Amino acid sequence: MIILAFHTAGPACDLAIVRDGQVVSQRQERMARGQDARLPDLTQTVLDEAGLGLAEIDRFAVVTGPGSFTGIRVGVAFARGLALATGAPCIGVTSLEAALPRGQQGSAIVALPAQKRPPDITFWTQTFRTGMATDAAQERRASDLVQLLETHPHNVFGDRDALTAILGEGIVHAAAPSAAGAAHHAARLDPETRRARPTYARAPDAALPGSRT
Repeated sequence: MIILAFHTAGPACDLAIVRDGQVVSQRQERMARGQDARLPDLTQTVLDEAGLGLAEIDRFAVVTGPGSFTGIRVGVAFARGLALATGAPCIGVTSLEAALPRGQQGSAIVALPAQKRPPDITFWTQTFRTGMATDAAQERRASDLVQLLETHPHNVFGDRDALTAILGEGIVHAAAPSAAGAAHHAARLDPETRRARPTYARAPDAALPGSRT
């Protein structure tokens, strides 16, 4: 199986092609904005490096968030457009799924920083068993995450610095979402149940002019 994956939900434009579990081409460019302008050229670059054409892609994968609101929408729209043009399925993978290491066994939780300023420090989290999600991506307060792990121990993956600050040393395994991670995870998912849609994990906090909310 050949999978072309995109990750634009963070501060980069990240693409990878994975064939039968092996990364054959990948590119990552750091950028806070402008992913929409770079995606077409980077897509052609990774295809050329892999010696492939779009028609040979069996499925597309895209990181659907949580993360950058604009980046999520850019990546999902681009990947879905390619899927529509080629007829290959487009699978949505959350940022937490794309960060979980391959082959993870037992119970695990992935936690990535959401709100970083005290006192309202929060994390995006998702729990897993043997590599498959057991709940939806959600936002948790740091105190709630600590309580969860005290009552239900898990292997912890994510931002080591941010998590060590609340959990202590020697507990956290460093992990971060990537296009390659999204491709590996997408290979295990059903295209019919995991169609690509943005994952925000938080209600919008914007308000119309004059609104009281």
